[in-house]
Amino acid sequence: MFRLARERAGISYSRIAAECDIKPERVGTLARGQGRISSFGKIVQIADALRVPGHMVGLAPRPWEADGAPAPQDWTGPKRRTVLQVATATGLAAALPALHQAAPPARIPLSYVDRLRERTVRLRRLDDILGGGDTYRVYLAEVQRTKAVPQRGSFAGDDVRRHLTVLLAEQAQQAGWAAFDGGRGKEAASLYEEGRTYAREAGDSDLHGNSLAFLACGTLAHDRRTAVGFAQDSCATITDRTPATVRALLYERLAWACAVNGEAAGTEAALDSARESLETAQDGEPQPDWSVWVDRTELGIMTGRCWTELARPLRAVPALTDALGRYPDEYARDKALYLSWLAEAFLRAGEVEQAAVTADRALHLATGIASIRPMQRIAPVLESLRPHGQLPEVRGVLERVAS
Repeated sequence: MFRLARERAGISYSRIAAECDIKPERVGTLARGQGRISSFGKIVQIADALRVPGHMVGLAPRPWEADGAPAPQDWTGPKRRTVLQVATATGLAAALPALHQAAPPARIPLSYVDRLRERTVRLRRLDDILGGGDTYRVYLAEVQRTKAVPQRGSFAGDDVRRHLTVLLAEQAQQAGWAAFDGGRGKEAASLYEEGRTYAREAGDSDLHGNSLAFLACGTLAHDRRTAVGFAQDSCATITDRTPATVRALLYERLAWACAVNGEAAGTEAALDSARESLETAQDGEPQPDWSVWVDRTELGIMTGRCWTELARPLRAVPALTDALGRYPDEYARDKALYLSWLAEAFLRAGEVEQAAVTADRALHLATGIASIRPMQRIAPVLESLRPHGQLPEVRGVLERVAS
């Protein structure tokens, strides 16, 4: 199967490895007929990745074989996973052009690139309800698909080539974000750099700035000073033509980098710049899809996160409480994360019972999410609650975690 996938569909062994969670060198060995897969779970994973119908390998019909599956209505519980049955159809098997879509035209027009962008916009919405552990392979497949376009046709002008390069920058950044969210730090950094290269090649300063901001986020855990430098460089790309939401997004990420590095003055200045960016936005000003989610609610959450990080709970709690009151539960991963900062802020303010109640709510939302970040944030809060185990609220949440 691996050999046929490469020979007939042009799917690289590294791509198969990413989809099937097998080392690339192992894929090559198996493709040469050396060794074997003996794990039932791995056989299922490979069959699903390559869209091999269940009956061909002794399995029950796979979920993706069902036609007309009803659209899920509740994204806050286990049904969140249902969307993946649709989403993963764009993974490794999406590289089989005869089954999924026609090959690019011999002469690639701008309208074809526009259709690819529309698809990217639709797939970006998956990030609202799924974690990076679920979406990484989906987004990586889109990058690989778009990279292959020039190999199958020629461009109807340099402007078409530039638009495709801009799209690649967007897709690489989205795939990098999913990798970061799913705990694939090295892959995330590589994809951010790839997105940065495409953005510079296309002359898109907004996407270039966004790549730098992503690199800042990825670097914070191990090198705070470098992260602040990346964030400052990202804001240096802002011009008079930079859309309001992009400006706000870059300043927000600078504020966060400064907060993690303990720079209160830099944090406050960056938050003020982000607020000014949103308040001075022109009516009807077009905003790129990748930054349109940045609004006053998002800024309120970032403000609360930053003041929590700087141990200023009297500033953090009002900002987070107000913003989270408007934040829907269906964005479960993000809301769980944000609630973890609110719980920490309550703890810093001495409101232990309220911290426990908030942490419990965050745990509920984080259940079943394929993202490492919510539990990375919630776990230290729970540890800080343990000395207060005599309180009913604390005892309740700790017992639920233990069970």
